[in-house]
Amino acid sequence: MAQGDWVTFEEFALDIGKGVHDFTSDTLNLALVDDTITPAADDGSPTWSDYSANEVSGTGYTAGGEALSGVTYTEAAGVATLDDTGNVSWSQNGAGFTDAYWAILYNDDAASDQAIGFIDLGGPVSLVDGDVTVTWNASGIITITVSA
Repeated sequence: MAQGDWVTFEEFALDIGKGVHDFTSDTLNLALVDDTITPAADDGSPTWSDYSANEVSGTGYTAGGEALSGVTYTEAAGVATLDDTGNVSWSQNGAGFTDAYWAILYNDDAASDQAIGFIDLGGPVSLVDGDVTVTWNASGIITITVSA
């Protein structure tokens, strides 16, 4: 896996069928964790609590991460797309975290804060060194294609 790669948890497909996520109203958070844990696509039933003990800390970072500010969930020509109209950013701070390796996207409104996927930050990423920004792919965070 390379820096910036998005990985969707396999369990996400099951969570969709169970009605865990309502992307038209749920709050999705992006939180940062250190390298004492390594997420994997096949993590069984991933929730934020599986990763939160390894969350980074420091001035300029709020526990639980940042809420995505413009979540959209659309469908066109058999392709459903989960996206966010903004980027997630943390501003440089001399007392900020210095050890971010992974960004975990999870549903803060789901009963168990089910995790959706993660990004390899290629860490260690440091807020002390500069702003940290996650920019979503132009084609969306996740696309689901249904073909006839």
